[in-house]
Amino acid sequence: MQRRSFLGIAAAALGLASQGRAAGGTFPLTRTEAEWRAMLSDAEYHVMRDHGTERAFSSPLDKNTRAGTYHCRGCDQALYSSAHKYDSGTGWPSFWQPIRADAIGTQADRSFFMTRTECHCSNCGSHLGHIFDDGPQPTGLRHCLNGVSLTFRAA
Repeated sequence: MQRRSFLGIAAAALGLASQGRAAGGTFPLTRTEAEWRAMLSDAEYHVMRDHGTERAFSSPLDKNTRAGTYHCRGCDQALYSSAHKYDSGTGWPSFWQPIRADAIGTQADRSFFMTRTECHCSNCGSHLGHIFDDGPQPTGLRHCLNGVSLTFRAA
């Protein structure tokens, strides 16, 4: 757990994000770059549209334990349930599965001399984070997400 936290913090601190690429493919909801820039803060745009990473332990959603649903900040699609959230100790909100399998899309991320599974909103293509195989059962997955990509609605 400490190694995972260190690597994540180091990557975020060094700004190791793949710049200028959106999720591949077409999506039901599309916006122009100007529309995205008008609706998102600089930090949100950096993460959601340029596939950046927010600083570890900076999101209030990381420690949120209230019951509810996490939605895409870009289009408001429901993505994750609080019933599937857990404290991974990495500094980012973590879930062991999405609310529905088709709520997210995935693609290979081969940036920075490694291969990871990137996840994005299936409706608008906004970058959410990455999926790792070191999570809890029953899936064994850790959906490690950027809090700025999400909004929370209490149940």
